[in-house]
Amino acid sequence: MSATDILTALVSFPSIVGTPNAGIVEWVRSYLERFGIPVHILPGPESDRANLFASIGPSDKAGYILSGHMDVVPAHEAGWSSDPFALRRDGEKLFGRGTSDMKGFLAAVLAAVPALVASPLTRPIHLAFSYDEEAGCRGVPHLLARLPELCVAPLGAVIGEPSDMRPILAHKGKAAARITLRGRSGHSSRPDLGLNAVHAMATVLQAAVSAAQDLASGPFDPTFEPPYSSLQVGLIQGGQALNIIPDRCNLDIEARAIAGVDPATLLAPIQAAAEVLRASGIGVEWEDLSAYPALSLARHTALAGLLTELTDQEPLAAVSYGTEAGLFQAAGVDAIICGPGDIGRAHKPDEYILATELSACQSMIEALGKRCCA
Repeated sequence: MSATDILTALVSFPSIVGTPNAGIVEWVRSYLERFGIPVHILPGPESDRANLFASIGPSDKAGYILSGHMDVVPAHEAGWSSDPFALRRDGEKLFGRGTSDMKGFLAAVLAAVPALVASPLTRPIHLAFSYDEEAGCRGVPHLLARLPELCVAPLGAVIGEPSDMRPILAHKGKAAARITLRGRSGHSSRPDLGLNAVHAMATVLQAAVSAAQDLASGPFDPTFEPPYSSLQVGLIQGGQALNIIPDRCNLDIEARAIAGVDPATLLAPIQAAAEVLRASGIGVEWEDLSAYPALSLARHTALAGLLTELTDQEPLAAVSYGTEAGLFQAAGVDAIICGPGDIGRAHKPDEYILATELSACQSMIEALGKRCCA
């Protein structure tokens, strides 16, 4: 099958983040087993979704991991010119949800499998396909926990997020949380008899705004845009009707941290502001939604040099979005970002990838295979 044929199949699975993914996992498993490749299905604690791990080549040698996620963001937004889960081709453009982010990389990897299987590999190439990356990399930690039993310690991991096939050395870390405040409902004409959870959340919201403003003052890392850690409230919900005192309010908040800063610590002042409200009778709940560390790979590492040679492109110092790469590095595996497509096309209507980008990625993977034959 060509990379485009494989991408057609992968896009047809609406593997929305946070939903069961047995369909796409089974399709990939079946495809790989046709080439005699042993496949490990690794269910997560949710029980209705799983990671997938497979190895090509000798099991007793150190090799390279090709890592990507099988989930995609929803496609409810207006503006799609066609069914987002049916690949549509218009010239070199291949439209569909996940084409760039990041089923295009998975398709290129799978299209390279026949060449890899036919090669006399002296070092293995591993495929690590994860779930729920779009919810803060929730799936890959469970895969990494099993890695010592799946393979010899790898030489490095290539995370195929869309990068225009340019290697990327660093990204920010992230932590996200949900704060729930519980008050007491009642008729809005008697605010003295209730506890307004939305009003109480204003204190937390102000703490978040102040913290975000403080972060803009540094510390700085000029490799990132912006060159400082950041914090934002992305969602706030509360109340039932205008004449009912709201007894509940939720706020979702995230922090993105430059290398060397633990993103979870950036949320601590906001959690402290919420806890103060207990004294007034407000109930406070804090739920950690997701977290992953920053990636920081030195330019002089062997992995950076290898990807520079394979792509014939100098690495980009950093990007501000996050990936699974930081988790691989935290687990002791050097990691670098390099994949087909453009992050600017992701998470929007008429997401697409170019057929030439798929071919370039497949060629890079096959070239990696040749390096693993030396």
